[in-house]
Amino acid sequence: MMNSDLIPALLYKLKENQLALEAAIMELTLWIELQGSSEVGGNVRGALDVITQNEEFINVSLKTLMPPK
Repeated sequence: MMNSDLIPALLYKLKENQLALEAAIMELTLWIELQGSSEVGGNVRGALDVITQNEEFINVSLKTLMPPK
C-alpha cells in the first residue's frame, strides 16, 4: 500500500476515535448533569456540538477519498 493510500484509512480511523470519545464524554456529561451541575453539562454539550456540525463534511470527504471496494 502506498503512503497516499494510507491517508483515507488513517482519517477514517481518526474519525472513529473521535466518535468514540464523543460518546464517552457524553456519558460523563449525563452523569455530571445527574449530580446537579447543569451548567457544566451545557458547556460540554456545546463543545460536542462542533463534532456533530462537522460530521457530515467529514463523511462526505472520506467517501471522496476512499477508493471503491
